[in-house]
Amino acid sequence: MKIKDFALTTIFLSIILLCALTPLGFIHLGVIKATIIHIPIIIASIILGPKIGAALGFVFGITSIATNTIAPTLLSFAFSPAIPVLGTNQGSFWALFIAIVPRVLVGLLPYYIYKLFHRIKSEKSNQKTALFFTGLLSTFIHTFLVMGSISFLFHDAYAQAINADSTTAIFLAVLTVFVTNGLAEAALAAFLTALVAPPLLKMAKK
Repeated sequence: MKIKDFALTTIFLSIILLCALTPLGFIHLGVIKATIIHIPIIIASIILGPKIGAALGFVFGITSIATNTIAPTLLSFAFSPAIPVLGTNQGSFWALFIAIVPRVLVGLLPYYIYKLFHRIKSEKSNQKTALFFTGLLSTFIHTFLVMGSISFLFHDAYAQAINADSTTAIFLAVLTVFVTNGLAEAALAAFLTALVAPPLLKMAKK
């Protein structure tokens, strides 16, 4: 790895750990926690490539397990196997899937999404547009995978957590999370990716 890439990776890793280990990264919203940790991972994937992005996403997943174990919320059973699933007295290893796989993908996919958008919008003046939509789409995919996995793998426990008495109620609850904090996370990720990534891309090419 080039010294420049190593230095950038270290910076991104430091930002991720800072956000994960302080209130900056996880915002408690009662039932679930909103997060901004995916944003540096998206930017790192675009700048440094999918392998480093996926590795940083894995770190995000590990920090998610740790924070949900140390400071659990009502849905922490879906992110940590150490937290008993509602209605039972034991945790589930499916929590490792939810905590890690979507986070690895949010480090893997942005590189390819950006390449696709950048190919469509090949003019340099549209670089920020490609970056904006990369941040937006990557965050939507992350939110969809996390919430979709929770509602599918922990259907009954999730229904109990949100006091839902039907599949329709669960769908509406997931849709509400997707539209509220999911939309806010996506908009913030899109704005910051378009703002921060261009100078880093320029520096990385030198």
